[in-house]
Amino acid sequence: MVARETDVAIAGGGPAGLVTAIRARHSGLRAAVFDPARPPIDRACGEGIMPDGAAVLAANGVPLTRELGRPFCGIRYVADGHEVSGRFSASPGWGVRRTTLHEALRRRAEEVGVDLRWGTRVEGLTGAGFDTSEGAVSARWLIGADGRSSAVRRWAGLAAKPARRRRFAARRHFGIEPWTDLIEVHWADGAEAYVTPVSDGEVGVALLWAGRADRFDGLMQRFPILAERFANAPARSSDRGSGPLENRSTAVTCGNLALVGDASGSLDAISGEGLTLGFCQASAVVEAMVAGDLGRYSRAHRRIVRYPAAFTRLLLLMGHKPWLRRRVMASLSRDPSLMSRFLALRMRPTGPRILGADGLLGLTLAALKA
Repeated sequence: MVARETDVAIAGGGPAGLVTAIRARHSGLRAAVFDPARPPIDRACGEGIMPDGAAVLAANGVPLTRELGRPFCGIRYVADGHEVSGRFSASPGWGVRRTTLHEALRRRAEEVGVDLRWGTRVEGLTGAGFDTSEGAVSARWLIGADGRSSAVRRWAGLAAKPARRRRFAARRHFGIEPWTDLIEVHWADGAEAYVTPVSDGEVGVALLWAGRADRFDGLMQRFPILAERFANAPARSSDRGSGPLENRSTAVTCGNLALVGDASGSLDAISGEGLTLGFCQASAVVEAMVAGDLGRYSRAHRRIVRYPAAFTRLLLLMGHKPWLRRRVMASLSRDPSLMSRFLALRMRPTGPRILGADGLLGLTLAALKA
């Protein structure tokens, strides 16, 4: 029997939904999570968690350790004969298998007393809460954390027109020892490859592209360096696909309902920010609920996504316009310190001032000429 009443009812038991529930319990709120699947839940995902995302997890009792994944200290871009690397200034990010992360979050949610309703589908909105496959549930606050194709977003009338460019992703893991402590991003015309170390003997590869569907092995041939490196490495997971990658919402709140994670509008996966943004949004929405004002979450959400969204637009331009990518890569190669400052655009507190006047001017002029 489903709990008929709770403080926070959350549709979606993925990472963003679970972190929201855990954070709610830390704040003294009762929380119930509803998901039609059963754990551990896997999804196509780049599996990189940026330092600020790892900090949110640690604050909620899920510190990332070598038992769960592998740290990475920055990002390397490889394209057009250039290779540039940037490192985080303080704590590392973490590569963690999606199933491993989900299991750690599930355990923590159970520890703090979240009401976990696996195998229960949210089927609609009611005046007081959710209609589920096990009955109606009333709650003071409703959270849609049901992913890119969010039904809650659609039911609430918050779905925006889809992006014009449709991009897709596919992911596979390989049994191979990581060769670097960085995430690598490889560019080819019309496609990108994210390589993330997730353990001492395994890496995940996420391929992103626009246009018609293609098989993983066919897409990998666009990246000769990676194709050769992984030629004899055994696959450690079945291929998983996702897309379209970018989805938008007209707003992230409506009455007592809020959207969190990809349900609130997903950036293209080229940013590598999906998990981290969802965790930061989870913290913000719970703060707003405790204050009794979801308007605070709307404002916080805009701040959280502002610079990552700008960063994503620049990366998409670099992928869509090879000449721009070559210019940006050449600029980054000439000033090695600029790459680390460039990466800091991802971090919520910094913004573009971290690049400095010269770096910001050069990158801005390149983007404007696009």
